[in-house]
Amino acid sequence: MDSLSELVNLLNSNDKKLFRAFLERKNKRENVKNLRLLDLIETDDINGLNKLYNTKKNNDAYHALRKRLQDRLLLFLSQKTFESTHSETYDALRLVVVSRFLLENDVPKIAFKCLDKAERLAEHLEQFNLLNELLLLKLQYAHLPGAENLDALTARFMQNQLHMQREARLNMAYAFMRQELQEIHLKGKIVNLSSLMIATIRKYKISEQDLMTYKSIYQILFIASEYADIQQNYSLIERYVSRTNQFIQGQPLQKHAYLFYHISILYFLANFHLRQKSFDRSTSYLKEMMDLMETDSRYYTVFYLRHQLLSALNLFFTGSAHDATALLQKSLSGTNNRSKPEDIEDLRICLTMFLALCNNRGSLKQLSLLTRTDAWYEKKMGMLWTIRKHLMEILVQAQFANIEVAMSRLSSFRRRYKKYLLKTSEERVLLFVKLVEQYLIKPDVAAEPAYRKAVLILLDEVGNKDIFTLSFIAWLMARWEKKTGYEVVLGLIK
Repeated sequence: MDSLSELVNLLNSNDKKLFRAFLERKNKRENVKNLRLLDLIETDDINGLNKLYNTKKNNDAYHALRKRLQDRLLLFLSQKTFESTHSETYDALRLVVVSRFLLENDVPKIAFKCLDKAERLAEHLEQFNLLNELLLLKLQYAHLPGAENLDALTARFMQNQLHMQREARLNMAYAFMRQELQEIHLKGKIVNLSSLMIATIRKYKISEQDLMTYKSIYQILFIASEYADIQQNYSLIERYVSRTNQFIQGQPLQKHAYLFYHISILYFLANFHLRQKSFDRSTSYLKEMMDLMETDSRYYTVFYLRHQLLSALNLFFTGSAHDATALLQKSLSGTNNRSKPEDIEDLRICLTMFLALCNNRGSLKQLSLLTRTDAWYEKKMGMLWTIRKHLMEILVQAQFANIEVAMSRLSSFRRRYKKYLLKTSEERVLLFVKLVEQYLIKPDVAAEPAYRKAVLILLDEVGNKDIFTLSFIAWLMARWEKKTGYEVVLGLIK
């Protein structure tokens, strides 16, 4: 999908009406073709160029028209966002904008009052860049009647500069660690998380006090969780989870400004305990998470599907498969074009797994709804997620006797991912695929002691203790135990 189509897809039906009115107001001539182009994009008409221009010579004109329409749409979105967003950050920003206008038009008394209010909001939100801008504005007009004492103003400005530098160091450190994660994930780079954290803290001269904020704790936990997921071993980040618990317990009631980070941290903690099979603790964090989500509708919308996903997983792995399945189906039925595609795909693949492990043919239908390209899944969901999706597809097709389809998917999987798996030292995945292939070629192999032993050996590997990995191994074990994969995985977890 091209960038212009992606932008148009962000608009709901009411937004599109408003955007059309916006274009009509901006159009200076009657023969402007931007409205017709918008119609063609909405109907996904591949012959749009021919309908707008008669000859191929007008190809440049067509692209220029698309560029102008995209610029208009970006302007519309920026104005709409600024007008409709009611967060305290935007309130402060609006006050700064109107204060600048008032100062430029010789109305300093009201302007300074607006700036004072904006400063209080920005300090509360720890929006240091915004504070920098408004303090510079105050300094610029410090000679006017009603302005603050210059020395006091200068001292606050210099203090804010230190806060900005601290935040910049934290952001650079976070970016560096995200980059290192990509090296681990895509190129199989060997990195010890603790060593990486220490080296990063030293490199960017970050103090211990700098790390004791909701934002920095969130960033550390995000990195740690990604690392654990790549390694498929959440015990590696137990120390970071412990420190996070200490931090949260030692904090007074959080400012509203920290709500996003606090909810995110609770999500990470719930996920950690889920993956460690501490289902009661995971459920407890999910309850805390929902309590906070319900205090702000914006964050309720952002986190709702993720919360439902973890809730369903907790239900499923504690024996309530029917409730877990119903919860995911209800969540998926309530999604709309404002729901994040990544969250929807997570719910969909999870529902597929639930149904497949319970030997429900509905898993085939859910699998058919995972229709995005491999490149999209790899970019948006990650390589590990995409690999699991392909493995699940092979198993589900095999489970319902679509052996030829399963063999075809298995061959495609090897062609696309064998080199990557070898590069990232994930030979265990290739071993699993080999065992699946043996079963597909000769189902009776499941009765042979040597085959069973090879499958059971997988259970002894440290990286195979994760609930998702156990679910895959359970599928193989179910072939000879004559049980559903769900019954087997519950036994492995207990």
